[in-house]
Amino acid sequence: MNHFTYQNQELCCEEVPVAKIAAEVGTPFYLYSHATLAQHFRAFDTAFAKIPHLSCFAVKSCSNLAILRLFAQLGGGADIVSGGELFRALSAGVPPERIVYSGVGKTSEELAYALQANILQFNVESEQELEALQEVAAAAGVQARVSFRVNPDVDPQTHAYISTGLAKNKFGIPIDQAVAVYLRARSLANIQIQGVSCHIGSQLTLVSPFIESLQKLKGFIGRLQAEGITISHLDLGGGLGIQYRDEEPPHPEEYARAIQAELAGIDCTLILEPGRVIVGNAGALITRVHYTKQGPTKKFIIVDAGMNDLARPSLYGAYHAIRPVHESGRGQELADVVGPICETGDFLSRDQEVPVSVPGELLAVMSAGAYGFSMSSNYNSRPRVAEVLVARAGYHVIRRRESYDDLIRGEEIPAFLRG
Repeated sequence: MNHFTYQNQELCCEEVPVAKIAAEVGTPFYLYSHATLAQHFRAFDTAFAKIPHLSCFAVKSCSNLAILRLFAQLGGGADIVSGGELFRALSAGVPPERIVYSGVGKTSEELAYALQANILQFNVESEQELEALQEVAAAAGVQARVSFRVNPDVDPQTHAYISTGLAKNKFGIPIDQAVAVYLRARSLANIQIQGVSCHIGSQLTLVSPFIESLQKLKGFIGRLQAEGITISHLDLGGGLGIQYRDEEPPHPEEYARAIQAELAGIDCTLILEPGRVIVGNAGALITRVHYTKQGPTKKFIIVDAGMNDLARPSLYGAYHAIRPVHESGRGQELADVVGPICETGDFLSRDQEVPVSVPGELLAVMSAGAYGFSMSSNYNSRPRVAEVLVARAGYHVIRRRESYDDLIRGEEIPAFLRG
């Protein structure tokens, strides 16, 4: 599943001791395994090798340039949701013909930027966005290739905050209203209909919601064909989950077999948007213990990483296994691992069995490669941490730790306050 293993009681990433990196780079930092990233991408992508497809990595899950470059070199594309993510993808060398643009709130400036870049397609999410795209494309004198994100009203059976395919969610166009939107698009001179798009949620551990969604999309494509609208691309989104604790998500091959069986008879290029399934277990957050404290009802292990560095536990109540960087033999204890942020919600684990720790020791927060650094912030004026990529026996700082000067870059005290 990953290349984090113990060698002589020391946690290593591939062939490099984690403690060595911590001593030279400082803590906290995000640590990624190149071998795991490549292995996971290939396992996912080759599972669909029998059909025309494009694996567009979900940039939002882990947006470092080096990681995007790796996937581009392996033949992958990018699923973006902002102009900034488009800039990152292009800067990393992702070919624009492998970029799809999702998201409910694209601005006119972002639409123009993506048109200029000549990306593969826009996954349009509303009638008003369609009209805005027509206006921007007409001003540029080009045609915009579009797919419409259809909301199939399927329960993904995941956390409510990362469910995106229910009727009550903000994403996409209700499937029973979408044919009319396609007919409107066909009448617009600067819109080229290319596909149908769908994304029902994240961290799905069952195949059945994907199949239910695809079955609804097949019926919908049939209705489009009856109107004379041909679909060349079907974007099924992402959302395949990983094992954080005791989940048993399907292997990419099982997922691919089910999808391909259901696609029989549909002649189109399949677009997939894997994110977490590629990077989740390829990364860890390395942190150092500063203090331990026994409260009236529980014990706290206070570390130098906080909710601003890894938001998932506080935001979703998410579980991340915590492992010692050095196996001390002291065993486990029930404790909260907490950070230095001035919030009671600042924890990396709560009421969880964690390594018995003393000040100065290192801990690894596992399965942190997805939605870890990409969701981090400068809350409490904390510099964002470094990102490090290990490749066999060497490591590379792929994002330097921010400095205090970085925290105030772009800010200015107006003249009337300087006196």
